[in-house]
Amino acid sequence: MKKIAAGLIAATMGGALLVTGGTAAQARTALDVQIQDIQPDPVVVAKGGETTATFFVEATKGAKVELRVEPVGNMRTFAAKNVSVIPNGDNWKFTVPFTSGDEGNWRAIATASKDNETDRDKSTFEVTVKGGKADTRITSFRANPDPVKKGRTIWFSGRLQVDDEGWDGLRGGEVEIYFRASGSSGWKYVTSTDSRWGGKFSAKTRAWKSGTFKAVYDGDDDTNGSESRTDWVRVYSWHH
Repeated sequence: MKKIAAGLIAATMGGALLVTGGTAAQARTALDVQIQDIQPDPVVVAKGGETTATFFVEATKGAKVELRVEPVGNMRTFAAKNVSVIPNGDNWKFTVPFTSGDEGNWRAIATASKDNETDRDKSTFEVTVKGGKADTRITSFRANPDPVKKGRTIWFSGRLQVDDEGWDGLRGGEVEIYFRASGSSGWKYVTSTDSRWGGKFSAKTRAWKSGTFKAVYDGDDDTNGSESRTDWVRVYSWHH
């Protein structure tokens, strides 16, 4: 079969003559853009922290490429930041920062433009927040009565709370009571108790010396530890 001359391809189709011209080198390359990869996916952000996701985009050489990301189902649009380009000209790398407030489903849209033409590619990804440990606090800690006679009972009360999108009572947390005698620099363990409904806790001990008390929660696999404010109690003898 004779080689067809470059620049002319002729065919008959239903009596019509179809002709295309131009050499292979002169043929226009179809504009194309594709989001090749998103790292990491899902994008994992530590609670209260920030991380950066990288978007790898491939496009027709010579095209101008832009990337935007937007939360799915939300009108807000966030432009890509810290954009850098891989040197070979048809691969692009975009980096976008995310915080724990960006949790949810997102869409990346890459747009390529060249010679008054445009092409787009879309890809969805997820931003998740690493659980981490929730913060806690001990509120309303009291040691009563004050003053108290030596040998009598001192009662402790307070509330253990956890920050779960707002402060709520933490039930079942072990709270320890510590004592530091007046004139001493060291704390000594006194007793412990578990928090009940609403995070409330109570405990008791005998009064022997004047000094300061505090409540301590060590935390667990899901929560950070915390300490209460201190409460000073004066202890006096029977012959006061």
